Amino acid sequence: MESASDVAARLGRERMTIDRLETSRLILRRPTVADIETIHAIHSDPRTLEHNPGDALASREEAIERFRRWDAHWDAENIGYFSVDLRDDDGTIGFCGVKLVTFQGQRVLNLFYRFDPRWWGQGYAGEAAGALLSFVERELSHLPLIAKVRPENVASHHIVARLGMVEQPALAEVGEDGYEQVYTLRWPERDGSL
Repeated sequence: MESASDVAARLGRERMTIDRLETSRLILRRPTVADIETIHAIHSDPRTLEHNPGDALASREEAIERFRRWDAHWDAENIGYFSVDLRDDDGTIGFCGVKLVTFQGQRVLNLFYRFDPRWWGQGYAGEAAGALLSFVERELSHLPLIAKVRPENVASHHIVARLGMVEQPALAEVGEDGYEQVYTLRWPERDGSL
């Protein structure tokens, strides 16, 4: 399956890159080495990992490795996880983005977001994901988008539903951290059913 950069080349366009998105309250930007401490802080906080404990980081070295993987994905695919900053503040409040993965035998974009608990309940995750979705709809609409959500993660169920994603019970699976419901956009019909 083609990467975003392969599609851009095939279509005769310049190498497609986006490393910054903005909303009225947020700036989404490609992470830098300066974000390693925030990657560690957010991914070592038990509250942020309640539904995905497999993502826990135990050390700064693991945060460095996670940053390297995120950065390599950006280099290879021209898209990835963004650092999310408040427009009127210096600090990063979380991360939101997509990663190209193979799911059910096809190349898809997997939606991800994780925020510092101090900023929960203010609509930032939905706002960041909405900005990202607008970009994906414009530039990567040839790829299905999925979001895997644990059943007890009520906030994430609300976010993906507000984004217009549709739950696909037939795609649910057991992942690293247990049973995951799967929401999609542009999921191809197979044998007359979703």
